[in-house]
Amino acid sequence: MTDLVVPRPQPASPVAASLTFAWRSLLKLKHVPEQLGDVIGIPILFTLLFTYLFGGALTGSTHDYLQFLLPGTLVLAMVFVTVYSGVTLNRDLSTGAFDRFRSLPIWRPAPVVGALIGDLGRYLLAAGLVVGLGFLMGYDAHGGAPGVLAAVGLVTLFASALSWAWITLGLVLRTPTAVMNLGFVILFPLTFLSNVFVAPTTMPGWLRRVADANPVSHLVTAARGLMDGTATGHQVLVVLLACAVLMAVFAPATTVLYQRRR
Repeated sequence: MTDLVVPRPQPASPVAASLTFAWRSLLKLKHVPEQLGDVIGIPILFTLLFTYLFGGALTGSTHDYLQFLLPGTLVLAMVFVTVYSGVTLNRDLSTGAFDRFRSLPIWRPAPVVGALIGDLGRYLLAAGLVVGLGFLMGYDAHGGAPGVLAAVGLVTLFASALSWAWITLGLVLRTPTAVMNLGFVILFPLTFLSNVFVAPTTMPGWLRRVADANPVSHLVTAARGLMDGTATGHQVLVVLLACAVLMAVFAPATTVLYQRRR
């Protein structure tokens, strides 16, 4: 009786391997749904809290302030959620999961790229909550559905590019808590020293210059323009350039750190 020779299966392609790890990221949310607490809480909290807390004082009308604020809270919510890319990676490193992944015959960056693809679900959930809640509260999107979708797409692209920075931190720092704490220490001044909540023209001169140079301000300006139907190509181009810079700096750094990690 001759032995059956089973051909060795072909290794997964880079795309297939990355999509498999993206599915793994989504399955983790299914089995540990409490991970979505911040993804759901931050968009709702910031949109409701700042509209009704500051709207009357700043513009005399919560409805008028909502027209200014909503694109800003869209950016704020999605940018804050990006920190969890680094936290999740660091947690996998600390449990030894990534050591197992590195031993598999797959494209080496697949676990990182797949996790970033899976995180798109977090970003889109946060965006849907902000936009849906905004419409329920009376937001008027003069740019229509195409403008809203374009704004969500642009903010999602920026969030994905920013995620590479937290992935880099996740490879450098030793604990998930350290990644989260440092991430929020960076994000709070980055988001609050911008035009998310108030126009920079109301700020002192030195602070106005900081806000005007802040990439988050450029992102908010572009999102406001798209949702209002008044965006210019220059506003969108500046955001795309910021995304390219983030990826050009942190994607190679992440790759080098991941390859060198023992």
